[in-house]
Amino acid sequence: MKYIIDWLEQHFLACPYKKYFNIDCMGCGMQRAFIALLKGDFIESFYLYPALIPMLVMVLFLPIHLIFKFKNGAGLLKYLFIFNISIVIISYLIKIL
Repeated sequence: MKYIIDWLEQHFLACPYKKYFNIDCMGCGMQRAFIALLKGDFIESFYLYPALIPMLVMVLFLPIHLIFKFKNGAGLLKYLFIFNISIVIISYLIKIL
């Protein structure tokens, strides 16, 4: 696992939005938050990008719902999506203000 984390830390993707406009985008911090999560540092991960853990929950629930066809799975996914978008927008507004 350490090899994967080291490789990821050495191969960050550059944000073109930040490069050309010198402003953080709504996804800035997600890569660093994911690496912090892999290291087991949940607090640092949340601090860097608060929407990462709820997004991972949503992304993991989607294929499970597609396989098992839960009765209220589509509604739950809809609310998870709205929740995630709300977190992204609120945290972005806090970051830029």
